[in-house]
Amino acid sequence: MSTPDLPLSAGFAVWFTAWVSGAASADDTRDAIVGADAAHDVTGLRGEPEPQPLILALGRLRNHGATGAGIALPVPGDPLGLAGPGPFNVEVLEAGEGVVLDGTDLGLVPHRAGSGVVWACHPAVSHRQLPDPAEADTGLRQELLRTTGVLADLDVARWRPEVADELMSLRRAADLRLPGSMAPGAVRLASTAARCGTIVELALRDDGGSVSAAEARARREALVPLDRAARRALVAACSSSVWPTRAG
Repeated sequence: MSTPDLPLSAGFAVWFTAWVSGAASADDTRDAIVGADAAHDVTGLRGEPEPQPLILALGRLRNHGATGAGIALPVPGDPLGLAGPGPFNVEVLEAGEGVVLDGTDLGLVPHRAGSGVVWACHPAVSHRQLPDPAEADTGLRQELLRTTGVLADLDVARWRPEVADELMSLRRAADLRLPGSMAPGAVRLASTAARCGTIVELALRDDGGSVSAAEARARREALVPLDRAARRALVAACSSSVWPTRAG
């Protein structure tokens, strides 16, 4: 059984929200976002011609009016979490993820750079339509139930035993590094979504000649709806609006 990882943007969003809400220190926020990476820097900040270390960029973003953060997890044909403008949407779509800051029309897109990460800051529309957490939770559970049955029919344990292990572990909370102030329901939703994302990733890996074209097609058709439901659930869980308290 593997330990699921949150997207970079999800870790940034929840810890930034905790910090601006007064529920986490700047040092703890930086350490949680950076994790095992060498360093994180932010480029493109207003009035800052040079890249800024993350610890300084956090303060700059708050000074620009940021009161929290959420995420975007789009795929072609599904611009989940995005409201524009076009250049930001394109870069987030290429990266597969991004952060949208509440209280200011700014967004961040993570890019791997060696052993670190560079966050590119862009204008971004913060007023956007987000999934309802309760509906996202229900949708994820329904898709998971349906997908589990389909994968059983496809004999998942034969061609991907690690996927079967992940399905068995869904009742246990994922070991995610999340702020203690995060709403319990959001923590549970993020945990389930992260595990479902891992299931999709493992199940869609190439099996070479061990799976026929028809089996591979059936596998993908079964997993695409679960992927969409997991992305919606994670976007909902990481929205600052679902947190129990906010600092004024």
